[in-house]
This record gives sequence, C-alpha cells and structure tokens, in this order.
Amino acid sequence: MSATWYECKVKYRKLDEASGTQKVKTEPFLVDAISYTEAESRITEEMSAYLSDSEEIKITNIKVANYAEIHPFENSDRWFKSKVSLIAFDEESGKERKTNMYLLVQANDVKEAYDNTIGLMKGTMGDYTVPAISESPIIDVFPYFSGEEDEMERIKEFTALKDSLPANNEMDEKLELADVLASETE
Repeated sequence: MSATWYECKVKYRKLDEASGTQKVKTEPFLVDAISYTEAESRITEEMSAYLSDSEEIKITNIKVANYAEIHPFENSDRWFKSKVSLIAFDEESGKERKTNMYLLVQANDVKEAYDNTIGLMKGTMGDYTVPAISESPIIDVFPYFSGEEDEMERIKEFTALKDSLPANNEMDEKLELADVLASETE
C-alpha cells in the first residue's frame, strides 16, 4: 500500500535564532497518515516534542500532498520538490505522452537536488525528464511506522538520514592555492 502524505500547516511559537525572541510562525510539515483525522492527531503528537507543556499549536490547514515519493539524503538540510515527467509512446495515436510525478528530495541546494533526483531515477526502464526543481517550504517530514521489529530498522535509517548534519562546504585555502599553482605550471 502506498503512503498518503498530508501537508499540515501549524501555527506555533518558535525561537527566532537571529533575534533570540519567541515569534509566532506558521510552517508546513508533512505526515504520512490514512485520513485527515489521523494526520491531525499525528502532527499534534509529533509537534509536542518541540514544545514545552505550556505552549500550544494551532493547525491552520491540512491537505493531501501530491508527492509520489519522499527521499531523505544524508548531510542535507532542505527539501526540494522535483517534477519528473515520464515519457511513454502511445502506439495507437503515434504520439509521445508525458505523465508528471513529484518527488520530495532532501538536499543542500538545487544542483544537489537534481543530482539526487537523477540518482533515484537511474533504475527507471523508460525515458524521463526533470523539467523543474524548486525549494519546498516543508520544514520536516514524519513518516508512519507501525513499531514492528522489521520497521524499527527503517525508522532508525530514515531518522538518521533526515537528521544528519549538512556537509561542511567551506573552502580550504591551502587546497585552493595548490590548485591555482598546479594549473599555472601546466
């Protein structure tokens, strides 16, 4: 059975790291659920871990998200929506038909999201294109796990990937200087 993802917009008090004050924010989260009622229950439960006992949340909107698949990646901190067009040839009409699907892919930037999307689609038998990738406003993703033993390994793996820290992309001046000097001598 495939997962149904619900996008839940939640209004709550969040510490603004820039100013150090509490601000009311409305942010979207994604939960895997069977119904709107379960989505509301699950987002309330998941958000309680981020709040103190005196704080409350307000769920301002719940809607079914149109993601075919969700893919966390290690050392990534943002979510990107990848539009993938599957190309099929219709033998009756003799025309090409495109079917769009959307993937939610974790990455640090658009290029990395594109690379991750291409990596995910490698095993695809048919032709496809990736016409669009955009940063998603989704803050966090909460998949459903039943708690059975075989799923406990999956939840650990998913959580480890989702919570991993971004890779350090700072420039190493010694290596840069070595590259410049090497290219000058060639």
